[in-house]
Amino acid sequence: MVALMRLLIFGLVALTLLYLGLLWHFRSRRRDRMARDWQEAGRPGDRDAYIAEGMAQYERSLRRKLLWLVYILPVTAVALVIWLTNFN
Repeated sequence: MVALMRLLIFGLVALTLLYLGLLWHFRSRRRDRMARDWQEAGRPGDRDAYIAEGMAQYERSLRRKLLWLVYILPVTAVALVIWLTNFN
């Protein structure tokens, strides 16, 4: 039981670090792409407002929601392996 708790704690810490790293990476890439698009298109107006609006759209996007698979897939796989090992 102690080994399982250790696995869960360290696993969730590792998955959280991975999630935060991917979140930071995807957000910075999106922000850089929007800044580059704004500059190349020569858009009038405030650059920061354009980026803020695009980032608000990103927060509601499917890509943002798919990041939760970082938690769901490994936890499901470990639970499946434990179940198959113990009950079959």
